Amino acid sequence: MKEMFKIVGVLTSVCIICAFFLSFANSTTKVKIELNAKTKIENAIAILAPATSSIKKVAFDGGTLYQLSNNQKKLLGFAFLAQGQGYQGLIKILTVINPSLGKLEGIEIVESVETPGLGAKIIEEGFKSQFQNLNVSDKILCIKDDLSQNNQIKAITGATVSSMAVANILNKKIAKLREMLRSK
Repeated sequence: MKEMFKIVGVLTSVCIICAFFLSFANSTTKVKIELNAKTKIENAIAILAPATSSIKKVAFDGGTLYQLSNNQKKLLGFAFLAQGQGYQGLIKILTVINPSLGKLEGIEIVESVETPGLGAKIIEEGFKSQFQNLNVSDKILCIKDDLSQNNQIKAITGATVSSMAVANILNKKIAKLREMLRSK
């Protein structure tokens, strides 16, 4: 009986010490992680909308909508984070769209845990470049064949689910953006 109390005491002590160190590591890295996420968004906006000199943040759909303007205060477009379920897990996409909400300027995949070698190809330039100047007046269509319309993207071979997930995530967020701007 005495031996059992000794083992329980040692295990409890080890668990308390581990919990303390995990809590400490979390609290010390939390600010750095948030700063890195903010920097990643700013860098993506700079790449997708290089003429931007002013960014105004507006609350949008539980997140932030970035209104992008140039030196003359002319609205260049909007940037927003869209996220949803991919094949493996969550996909976060930063998107820049023109002021009329008719064309995408481009996308950057901010976070993805898709299958290496297949779905992870959504972060490659070959896939992302399909979204530059993509017509989004109608829904984005993800197809396996050759492109025949200016609102289509070609799915990655072997990663159709990830490709379709990107299109669906963007379609949903763009629809919400249109609703929000119509109600203003």
